[in-house]
Amino acid sequence: MSTARAILDSPGQPAHPNTELNTSVPATAGQLRYVLITPARNEEAFIEKTIQAMIQQIVLPLKWVIVDDGSTDRTAKIVGSYLAKYRWIEMVQMPEQRDRSFAGKVTAFNAGYERVKGLQFDIIGNLDADVSFENDYLEFLTTRFAEDPSLGVAGTVFRENSGYNSETDSFEGRRHVAGGCQLFRKQCWEEIGGYVPHRAGGIDWMAVTTARMKGWKTESFRERCFLHYRHLGTAERSLFSSAFSYGEKDYYLGGHPLWELFRVAYRATKRPYIVEGSALGLGYCWAFLRRTPRPVSRELMAFHRKEQMAKLRAILGSVMRLKRPDNFNLGRA
Repeated sequence: MSTARAILDSPGQPAHPNTELNTSVPATAGQLRYVLITPARNEEAFIEKTIQAMIQQIVLPLKWVIVDDGSTDRTAKIVGSYLAKYRWIEMVQMPEQRDRSFAGKVTAFNAGYERVKGLQFDIIGNLDADVSFENDYLEFLTTRFAEDPSLGVAGTVFRENSGYNSETDSFEGRRHVAGGCQLFRKQCWEEIGGYVPHRAGGIDWMAVTTARMKGWKTESFRERCFLHYRHLGTAERSLFSSAFSYGEKDYYLGGHPLWELFRVAYRATKRPYIVEGSALGLGYCWAFLRRTPRPVSRELMAFHRKEQMAKLRAILGSVMRLKRPDNFNLGRA
């Protein structure tokens, strides 16, 4: 983009120099090559944890582009301190933005994509700037793609310091891939048209669900996990505001009212009791009353609701049999 200032690799330098601090190697013959893009805004508290996790990976990316989306803190300075030593990391700096929105995140991601689209890669991924993982994490995921040509989107479960565990505390199930680390087969990425910008969010959900609707396999693996340092959805927002926003998002992404009623009741049983569930329900009702425009097609909404009802039947079936629902395997094909 013309407004972006790219900090480029120095000419004549190897893509992955061997240093005492980094003995990882790039993908070898037979392995799928991957690139990563990280939109980052005011992430000084966590981004170094993400960088440390990346430079210790057994299999390195062909390129990792970190897009500083107008940060007003030390984010760019922290990233910049790694560029000379790790030539496969690149930083793109965007102008300062007045507000934070998910549409802006897509703009930042696309600025990063401009830096990698000419490379020969097999997998492209979004990596958030507030996560970390073990050194074989990306080797594990790229191997899953190599083993299964039908796999279009892959990631893993994640945990938070608050105790939240997406494997057991979410009803999204194994077929949803969390946006914190979301990898796409290049062909799948091109078929779905990449991320669709929307100010209120849902960009990662729309991408994964569209891929599944188009016949691609999408899977979140639980053999590995990443640690998410910020409570989900609370970047520059309170917990109540975040839950309210999620309720709005549930509506405009076409969520079924019966599923939302179940979701509200379930969240009300979690800490902080009542508050989060109430905020979620209020957000959904507010979006309904305002008739918030939906960015999803009728086809995608119908597909989404069909999946939700299948999961709800599975949950009720388990309850009727006095068994605990298997959150992770709900609606598994």
